[in-house]
Amino acid sequence: MEQIDLKSLIEILVKALVDNSDAVIVSEQDQGQSVTYEVTVDPDDLARVIGKQGRVANALRTVAKAAAIKSQKNVYVKIL
Repeated sequence: MEQIDLKSLIEILVKALVDNSDAVIVSEQDQGQSVTYEVTVDPDDLARVIGKQGRVANALRTVAKAAAIKSQKNVYVKIL
């Protein structure tokens, strides 16, 4: 089975949510047992990515954690 590239997965999901998909930047920071993905979007699209009461942001985090189960690393998603 093929290893999922989490950076690409997060980028695809976020680009589907926003109006200005060219402004989406996902950076990856590997810290050994954990990986942090920082998602930068256009300020006008920030509310769409966070969602009401943070529901969309929490859903993105849940999908990323579920996709990373086989790698046995902790995954964090920060929205900037």
